[in-house]
Amino acid sequence: MNFKFSFTFLLLSLDFNFIKMKFNFIIKLIAWSVLSIVVVSVGIIAYIESVTSPLIYKQITKVPDNYVAIVFGAGIRRDGTPSKYLKDRLDAGIRLYNLKKVQRILLSGDNGSKNYDELKVMKKYMTDAGVSANDVFVDYAGFDTYSTVYRAKNIFKVDRALMVTQSYHLRRAVYIGHELGINTEGYAADKGVYNMATKNLIREQFAKIKAFLDIVRKRKPKYYKGTIDIHGSSNFYEK
Repeated sequence: MNFKFSFTFLLLSLDFNFIKMKFNFIIKLIAWSVLSIVVVSVGIIAYIESVTSPLIYKQITKVPDNYVAIVFGAGIRRDGTPSKYLKDRLDAGIRLYNLKKVQRILLSGDNGSKNYDELKVMKKYMTDAGVSANDVFVDYAGFDTYSTVYRAKNIFKVDRALMVTQSYHLRRAVYIGHELGINTEGYAADKGVYNMATKNLIREQFAKIKAFLDIVRKRKPKYYKGTIDIHGSSNFYEK
């Protein structure tokens, strides 16, 4: 009886030790996996920063001449005016155009509903500032940065461009352009203080990792067919 009890106790002890060892192994595996993901992510972000930093300009006088400036959408207010983020991007594009740093401006934003149309606001802001509609092109399906740049390359036939957006977003835009075959540089549209700047900066780090993965898997945007040559007639009045 005692022998049977001891044998049963031994088996239970072995089972418990095996479960404990397996549990510890799983915990270590998870920890190493998380650490690996963090290290790789930091490496991706550092790489994007390093390859794009020399291509970023903050002083407009130092910006090289380009044929095209790509101005990214950034939200509109309820009263139908541009958000501060968007206004500063548009103003930067207008300054570049007036100084003849660029000849064409490609606007890209969200016009997903009748009640929210960034591009309508962006187009009006440009022409109200004196930019010729003939020099403004419009991407109605640039739903995110990657889609905008992909479509610039493949639909608008852009082979060299100046990206116009705030510093926190600029490196990702320049990186995507470079990887998709566009000779890209960037002009920082920063002007003053922005709401949710810290939140956007943190979010941007995850967006850089996603951009890297989009490049690796060669993602295609939702709409990627057709041709609107940036060197030809403007599509300003089309939709």
